[in-house]
Amino acid sequence: MTIRPAIRTPLPALALVLLAPMTLGACMSDRERPTDANPTAGAPAVKVTGEAQSCINRSQIRNTVVRSDRVIDFEMQGGKVYRNVLKSNCPGLGMDRAITYNTSIDQLCSPQIIYTLQNIGGMPRQGAGCSLGAFVPVEYDRGAKE
Repeated sequence: MTIRPAIRTPLPALALVLLAPMTLGACMSDRERPTDANPTAGAPAVKVTGEAQSCINRSQIRNTVVRSDRVIDFEMQGGKVYRNVLKSNCPGLGMDRAITYNTSIDQLCSPQIIYTLQNIGGMPRQGAGCSLGAFVPVEYDRGAKE
């Protein structure tokens, strides 16, 4: 008696799945990718407009834009933007592009832990936890190429 698996994957389909991560990297834009030396690579160019702050008011956050596994722009009411470069890469953040956090005060501060917010089967789930860096006030450099 021969036992056969219930699900059979054709070899060409399996090869496509195994090669997909390599070809996806090759097909992505030729923009510079973030590295430890330059974690903001690939994010829009900015001009620093003031001193870094350790906290921002949560109630003033209008929009949160995840730029990569390490860079988050907090766009505030009134147009001010704070760029936060996390202390280290946050696995899945650049792919999921969403965060969540727990705080009992109306401030988001460094080195508070934020979590990636994953969509698994249509249900939001808390993912990896990562430490925030300083909040640096910036303006987007409209003249620079992205």
